[in-house]
Amino acid sequence: MRITKNEDIRKAIKDNGVYYWQIAEQLGINDGNFSRKLRKELSQEEKQEIFSIIKELKAGADNE
Repeated sequence: MRITKNEDIRKAIKDNGVYYWQIAEQLGINDGNFSRKLRKELSQEEKQEIFSIIKELKAGADNE
């Protein structure tokens, strides 16, 4: 069985209908670098920043 790193972030991205490139843009990096960043388990601080971005993007999409 393969264990996926940052599975909670990947699930939140999928469940909220946002794209990796949108999060990368908010972080100031390109989407390829963001995908590579997810290959290693992130710190809780980094995860909270990404969850906040997901929440903001989702709220923005809901208001359109």
